[in-house]
Amino acid sequence: MAEQGGVEQYLEGYARILVGVCATGRRLNRDEREALRGQGERAAEAGIGLRLMVRAHLAAAQNVRAELRGAVADHLLSAVEQAVDAFAEGHERAQRLAIRQQEAARREFVDDLLHGRSDVGRLAERAERFGLLLSHAHAVAVAQGPEPYDDGYAVTRSVESSLAARFGDRRILLTTKNGRLICIAPGDQSDVLAFFAKQAHAATDGGRVAIGRAHPGVGGVVHSYEEALNALDLAERMNLEDPVLRAADLLVYPVLTRDRQAMADLVRTVLGPLKQARGGAQPLIDTLTAYFDTGCVAAEAARQLSLSVRAMTYRLERIHRLTGADPGNPVDRYTLQTAVVGARLLDWPEQDL
Repeated sequence: MAEQGGVEQYLEGYARILVGVCATGRRLNRDEREALRGQGERAAEAGIGLRLMVRAHLAAAQNVRAELRGAVADHLLSAVEQAVDAFAEGHERAQRLAIRQQEAARREFVDDLLHGRSDVGRLAERAERFGLLLSHAHAVAVAQGPEPYDDGYAVTRSVESSLAARFGDRRILLTTKNGRLICIAPGDQSDVLAFFAKQAHAATDGGRVAIGRAHPGVGGVVHSYEEALNALDLAERMNLEDPVLRAADLLVYPVLTRDRQAMADLVRTVLGPLKQARGGAQPLIDTLTAYFDTGCVAAEAARQLSLSVRAMTYRLERIHRLTGADPGNPVDRYTLQTAVVGARLLDWPEQDL
């Protein structure tokens, strides 16, 4: 048989060991066990499965059994058990080493990919080993939960299993970095990242997921990854409640902060006078935030802040007096709302501008 011919080299010395052990009824000695472990390692390195090798060992033992006579044959089963155990130990040891090496290579690749390091051609070549074609556009989703996650964690395995069951062998890479789950998918397969977001949100007990836009090439993966990270950071600073954020929906915020000095000037000029209020500027900024978030409905904003409508109205009037801008006036409202967004992005008044 061709299959049998492919494994014979990994059975070398096996029959001789069985005969020697059966002749005396002894156990395998250290050298014999180590020789069998070595055979198991070499078989694993050659990509030959353990089940096939076990069948080959049993078949070879049958041939040995035919040559044994009398009480000598009674020791064969024990000898086979010891020999196969040693062989399997070596096979499994080689597999564990291969897995560790593959994990190390995968981790190095992910680090290089997400930081834009390494030669572009070499990186693209390595990417194919992990199912990515970097000549195409890709998008990156990042999930962040209440605790950090790594590749071997149950949460990671759960999300990975769900993706594999749903999308099979599509060119998807799921990994972790800095305690976050990361999914890289072709840019034209938005359903993959949407499904990942749903699974990651559930697996992380309500964690938040951000999805970057699709960009071409090696640099596109880095760009999309950074967009997703920035979206998570923005959500925290702006108290955004959506469990799934899309960078494409948040483009106004980077635009507002692109000229940081101009935004800082706007915040200082428009909201700076609020620092004169008793209790400082923060309570009044919170008032404006709630007012704008509720569509400028004072009663709803008051409810969110646990204030009476009268207290809410007083605060809005106080803001008008201090800043000269009326939150109820459409023109002033836009200026105030932009300044409030800028204050939250710049962490003012906690941080000096």
